[in-house]
Amino acid sequence: MQIKQQTLKQTYTFKGKGLHTGLQVTMNLHPAPENHGIKFQRTDLEGEPIMDAVVDFVTTTSRGTTLESGPIKISTIEHILSALSGLGVDNALIQLDAPEAPILDGSAKYYAEAICKDGLEEQNADRKYFEIKEKIYYKDEKTGAEITILPDDKFSIDLMIDFNSKVLGHQYARFTNDTDYAAEIAPCRTFVFFHELEPLFKNNLIKGGDLQNAIVIVENQVPQEELDRLADLFHTPKLERIPSGYLNHLELRFSNECARHKLLDVIGDFALIGFPIKGKIIANKSGHQINTIVAKIIRKAAKDQAANYIPVYDPNAEPVVDINGIKKLLPHRPPFLMVDRITEMSAERVVGVKTIGVNEGFFVGHFPEEPVMPGVLMVEAMAQVGGILVLSGVDEPEKYSTYFAKIDGVKFKKKVVPGDVLVIKMVLTAPLRRSIVSMRGEVYVGNTMVCEGDLIAQVIKNK
Repeated sequence: MQIKQQTLKQTYTFKGKGLHTGLQVTMNLHPAPENHGIKFQRTDLEGEPIMDAVVDFVTTTSRGTTLESGPIKISTIEHILSALSGLGVDNALIQLDAPEAPILDGSAKYYAEAICKDGLEEQNADRKYFEIKEKIYYKDEKTGAEITILPDDKFSIDLMIDFNSKVLGHQYARFTNDTDYAAEIAPCRTFVFFHELEPLFKNNLIKGGDLQNAIVIVENQVPQEELDRLADLFHTPKLERIPSGYLNHLELRFSNECARHKLLDVIGDFALIGFPIKGKIIANKSGHQINTIVAKIIRKAAKDQAANYIPVYDPNAEPVVDINGIKKLLPHRPPFLMVDRITEMSAERVVGVKTIGVNEGFFVGHFPEEPVMPGVLMVEAMAQVGGILVLSGVDEPEKYSTYFAKIDGVKFKKKVVPGDVLVIKMVLTAPLRRSIVSMRGEVYVGNTMVCEGDLIAQVIKNK
């Protein structure tokens, strides 16, 4: 049974401070249409730019995951992404008026509670998974962190942590399809060792940190004057180390809360793959750096698979976008509209269909005795299908057009004649940056490739 995509039922607003910047931020979560994916928008920047929540944009992973593209920079995004992914949200727009998501209580608890109260909105499009077909293994020799991913018909995570800590010891946490994310994973807070606090402050981090949004682990006895100094720093009442090895400012929500929070982070960082996966994840001493490295490996594998995929046209299937929807996205009109329907579309790939009839205007002169579709029009068909992919992710697409900036490596492998059905596959080779987008195009008639090429286009707002 096919599982449908889901989005939020309404808009949710969260306010708080960023963990590292200390800036006050308002974050709004909005429902989004099918195949939109998860995107971030900075409403405080000129033009309110939007960025896909994908691992391509990861720049730093120190004490949180940061995305950056052009003028947009957003930090500490792993908790909100974990909540959306863990609850099964495929499409959402996340708006922020500052460069960092709010830390709240250091977990995903409040996000999950708000969303679960209303439930999710099922959409018509099928959810698309990437299935792990062979073992993936990565180890960070410096830290000892390692992640293994094995083929499986469902998604699961087995996670272990061992920081050579007498307090934490060895902890284990597990996530499967039967896990109640909102109750068992979302409430688990981030943690920090007492001896790390001073260096973090000196490195201009955790400006928004306080003892209400992190578990503080104290390995050894600490002089009371040191604890008093920390209490003054965090503007909190008197602190002391309790026998279990934690500061006395809070109680653990689970005996293995720290391992569960690391699992929460894995879910959030793996959401940056851009689509759900089917596979068994085994993580040991994982952190944001290794999480995002492995997410990049998976995303590349998915792109390579998509690049080698030959789409099959089923005339009985309902189009994802019909001709009326195409006209809303593209300014082209007959006789220069070179796509009849869209049969597949995701954040990275689109497949369009063009039926070539004998009455096409270009056959009158090309050529009267042996009608052949001009190669330049096949390139135009690729550009139009690619334009639909790009414009479908833009607010008010009718106000924008795509224009050729560069065409490379175009090859024509077989002539196209009346009666042929062109199946046009376009795959993003680089995400939209500063209005420039790169795509790889392939055109098939049946299983035979008739044209291929690399296209670079510019998205420009109409005057």
